[in-house]
Amino acid sequence: MFDSLSDKLEATFKKLAGQATINEINIGIAMRDIKRALLAADVNNKVAKKLIEDIREKSLGEEVIKSVSPAQMIVKIVYDDLTELMGGEQKPLNLSPKNLPAVIMVAGLQGSGKTTFCAKLAKRLKKNGKNPMLVAADVYRPAAVDQLKVLGEQVEVPVFSIVEQDAMKAALQGLDAARSAAHDVVIVDTAGRLQIDEQMMAEAEALKYALKPDELLFVVDSMMGQEAVNTAKVFNDRLDFDGVVLTKLDGDARGGAALSIRQVVEKPIKFMSVGEKVDDLDQFYPDRMAQRILGMGDIVSFVEKAQESLDLEKTLEMQKRMMKNEFDLNDFYDQLQQIKKMGSISKLVEMVPGLNKMVPKQDLENLDFKPIEAMISSMTKQEKLNPEIINGSRRQRIAKGSGTRVQEVNLLLKQFGEMKKMMRSVTKMSQSGRKISAQNLALDKFLKR
Repeated sequence: MFDSLSDKLEATFKKLAGQATINEINIGIAMRDIKRALLAADVNNKVAKKLIEDIREKSLGEEVIKSVSPAQMIVKIVYDDLTELMGGEQKPLNLSPKNLPAVIMVAGLQGSGKTTFCAKLAKRLKKNGKNPMLVAADVYRPAAVDQLKVLGEQVEVPVFSIVEQDAMKAALQGLDAARSAAHDVVIVDTAGRLQIDEQMMAEAEALKYALKPDELLFVVDSMMGQEAVNTAKVFNDRLDFDGVVLTKLDGDARGGAALSIRQVVEKPIKFMSVGEKVDDLDQFYPDRMAQRILGMGDIVSFVEKAQESLDLEKTLEMQKRMMKNEFDLNDFYDQLQQIKKMGSISKLVEMVPGLNKMVPKQDLENLDFKPIEAMISSMTKQEKLNPEIINGSRRQRIAKGSGTRVQEVNLLLKQFGEMKKMMRSVTKMSQSGRKISAQNLALDKFLKR
C-alpha cells in the first residue's frame, strides 16, 4: 500500500544526498516534494500541512546544520514525525483481569472486514493463552452469522448466536453464556451498514451502554482513503471508541488513511490486517510502520514472526547438519514448510531493509512452492538423501511423477547444490542468532532462480 509513497520519499532524500548543509533552499524543495508525496498518498490535507511545518521547523535548527548530512538528518526527522503522527508507541488491548469475561465490542461499516477481524483477533488471543468466545450480534445481514460460524470453526473458537433479529438479546445472552462456560474474553461482532445511518448508530450506542466493553474497536477499510477518516470521525463522535483497526493494508490503495486517522480522531491504531487468512493480523507499531514507509524494513517484526512460526529445535538441528555437510533434500523440504508458516514471502521481503528493492515484486507474486514440493515428493528416500545419484532416467521419472519437465528437475538439483555450498559457507560466519537469517537469505537466493 505504501510503495508509491516510499518511492517518492526515497527520491526526495536522494536529491539531498549531495548537499553539504541544510539551508532554506534545499529544505524548501524537499518539503515541497514530501508534501506532494503525502497528498498523492491521500493523506488528509491538514495533517500533511502540519507534518510539513513540523519537519521544516526541526530541519532548520542550528544544531541540525552542524551535525550530520542533510539527507541523514531529514530521514531521521521524517521518521520521528511519521512515528508521532501514527501514535508514537504501540497501544495494547486493555482487558481488565477483574471483570471476567472481558468484553471487546467491534464496530464498523459493512464490508470493512469487521467479521473476519473478530475471528482473527479470537485466534490471536487464544494463541496468547486466552479462552475467547465469539458472539454474533450482526443479526441483520443474512450471511453474517453463518460467516462468523465458519470462521469460528477455522480458528477453533465457539460462536454464540440466536435465531431472532435482536442484537441486544444476542449480545447479552452471549455474555451470559460465556460467563457460564468460563470464557475469559467475549468478542461481540456488531451490525454494519453500507453507510452510516441513525438506526445503526443508536443500536451501537445502546450495546455499548449495556455491555460496558473493556475495548470498543472501530474497524475501517484502509482502501476507502479519506472517506475512511471521515467515517472514523462520525463513529468516534457517537461511540467514543478505544482504538482503530486498519484492514486491507495489503491492497494497492494509497494508504493515506493509515497516516491521517490517528491525528483526526485522536485514538490509537491497535491492529492492522494484512491479508485474508485468519493469521494475517498484526499489532500496529507506529515506529515499525514509519520504518517500512521510509524503506528501512522492519527487522523486529521479521524476527518476531520467525520466532512464532519456526520450530527452533528443527532449525538448530538443520544448522548442525549444514555444518557437517549433511543437509539434504529432506531438510530443504522441511525448511520450505517452515518458511510457508511465516506467511506471504512478499510481506517477509518488505520487512528486510533493502531486499524489497533487490527482488522484483512480480517475481514474488509468481513464486510457487508447489512444483518444488512435487519434485521432492516424487523422489525416493535414497534420492533425497543423496541427490548426486539422480541420473537421466531418474530425472525423467521424477519429472513425470511431479507433473514437471526434466529441465525443471535439472534446475532444482543444480540450484540445490549451489545453495548447499552457500549455506555452509554463510553458516560458518556466525555461531549465534544470525544463523537463522543466513538460512533465509540463502533460501531467498534459491527461490529467485
